[in-house]
Order: sequence, then C-alpha cells, then structure tokens
Amino acid sequence: MGSFYLPKDEVSLPLGQDAHFVCQEKQTFGVADGVGGWNKRGIDAGIYARELMTNSLIALSGLPKEAVVDPKKVLKDAYSITTAQGSSTACIVTLKDYCLHAANVGDSGFMQFRNKKFIYQSPVQQRCFNCPYQLGNGEKSDRPDIAEELKVMVESGDIVVCGSDGLLDNMFPSEIEEILKGTTGEICPESLAENIAKHALYNSFDRLTDSPFARAAKKAKYKHVGGKIDDISVIVAIIKPSSLIFLNFFLFFLFLGILGENCM
Repeated sequence: MGSFYLPKDEVSLPLGQDAHFVCQEKQTFGVADGVGGWNKRGIDAGIYARELMTNSLIALSGLPKEAVVDPKKVLKDAYSITTAQGSSTACIVTLKDYCLHAANVGDSGFMQFRNKKFIYQSPVQQRCFNCPYQLGNGEKSDRPDIAEELKVMVESGDIVVCGSDGLLDNMFPSEIEEILKGTTGEICPESLAENIAKHALYNSFDRLTDSPFARAAKKAKYKHVGGKIDDISVIVAIIKPSSLIFLNFFLFFLFLGILGENCM
C-alpha cells in the first residue's frame, strides 16, 4: 500500500482539510475529507478529519493481533473519541480473505481495477448535489451508524485506488485505466498514487475538462464547467498472495533441497 496527498494551495489552511492513514499490519487504510463549509464559521474541519483518522489508527492498534478488523466498528470507536469541531466524510477499508470490507460515510470512496481495467466504484452518500453525509459532533452532523457497509471480492493482482472527492470529482475511472496501461513491470503503490494525484490536480485546474464533478453538476441542473479545485488524497493498494504462502513454499523447497543433498 502507498499514498500521496496534495493539499490545495490555501495560505490559511497549509495542511489542507483531507487526512488519511495506511496500516500495513492490519491491511487497512482510510481517508477523511473535512467539510469546507465550516470555513465560514472560522473552523478548520481539517483538524476534525485528522483527529478522526488518528483515532482510527488508535482503534486499530488496540485490536488483538489476530482480531478481524470491522471497519464500521473502527469508525465508531474513532468517532467516539474525536472532539474537534467541524465534520468530515470518511471511508475505511480493510482486506480479509480476498474480500474488501469497507465502511463509508459521504463522497470519499474507492475504485477497483483488474488487469488494468475498471470493474467497480463504491457508491456516494449524499443528500443532494455536493452535500455529502458527514460525521461530526454538531446537532446536524451524521453519526457513524449511518455508514454504508460494503463487501467487494478481489483477486490477486487487483489494484484498489481510494481517495477523497478531490480525486473522484476530477478523474474518471477510464483516466486511471490509461495510467495503469502505461505502467510496466512491478507497480510501486507510492509512485502510482503520486501519478494519479498529479493527474487529478491537473484536471482540477482545467477550466474546460468534462470532469465527473461537471457531469454531476449538470445532472443536478447546476452550472459548472471544468474540474474542481480541492485537496487530493490518493491511496493505492495492490492485492497480492499472502506472504505466508510464499514463505511456506520457500521453506518447502528449501527442505527438499536439504533432503536432496542428504540423499546424495
């Protein structure tokens, strides 16, 4: 797994309002996007997003070594100790037995690619155009019970691209397919995440591009042309056979080699 983050260029918010985490040990990752509307009240919702993701890591670290990760429970536990003002979307994904288990609130999400072709995208939770469900401590904010739970089967070699709406509003799956088709050899998750994020950034500044956000705006009868300038978070996970399987094969063949030497 690897990630890359591009906060939008805003002097008052140098860290942006996205946050994410990657936990290799638990095969789990997550992303949160602080809701920019809080800026009008002088509140940096990025602080809420960062605290929520930090608390998600704390919740994961408290699990027994062999415990099965429940993304919705992780989200609930993280939410329960997040005290910052503001609100954010959230998407937490874990891999277990070749199945992605996810809990999603709002318009962050993930896409799945197989043999460099798009096969799945998680659904968006929003009340109306550009008004996503959002976790927070305010009376009008949502609670983690509202999170949509998803299960998606995966195969070895599948590539999962997770991101905030800064990615999903600026890149179609077909554009990520083109990036994947341009890769050769073993793919580095960090490099791929960076490449995708930079393409999303380019699209966000393009005033003429037919972006996913522009299409959604048109469908909702709003006028918007081009990309959408926003913080951009990208996480890439490549599904591989369990390292334990490879270790067992290695030990097996090593044993055969030793046995063969003893029999000579």
